[in-house]
Amino acid sequence: MPNLSPSARRQIVLTDVYCHLTEQIGHLAAMSVAVTTSSFGIRVPDVVWMPCDKWESFDRDDPAPFVPDLCVEVLLDSDRMHDIDRRVAAYLEGGAREVIVVGQQGQVEYWGPTGQRKASMFDVTIPLDRAYFEERAAASKAAGVGRRYTTT
Repeated sequence: MPNLSPSARRQIVLTDVYCHLTEQIGHLAAMSVAVTTSSFGIRVPDVVWMPCDKWESFDRDDPAPFVPDLCVEVLLDSDRMHDIDRRVAAYLEGGAREVIVVGQQGQVEYWGPTGQRKASMFDVTIPLDRAYFEERAAASKAAGVGRRYTTT
């Protein structure tokens, strides 16, 4: 049975991501919010951001009945790789304007409905401390880890 508790390293990185988002596009971000996708049920992205009017449009004690404008997944724990392609596609199909994926080696990828982007449409950058990824880089490279996100 997989460990459901996130590693301390992953928690630190997703907190860094949350802080970068709130500093750059406002304090309407949150961590671990359940969202409803039409193709993959209820999912819990690591960080989400959406405008104030969307936060006010639903009972925040329940899962969001839609996908927020921006979703972030941090893949530092090995179990986070499971279904990542499907999660990214579900967020985009459900209305996310962008999905940011932080890979196990610290790479930051920006995805939109038409595929990978070179930069964020929200004009955010996510500079992360390389020290959190150095151990992972060698193991992932040796394993030949690679992904491709597509919507169907």
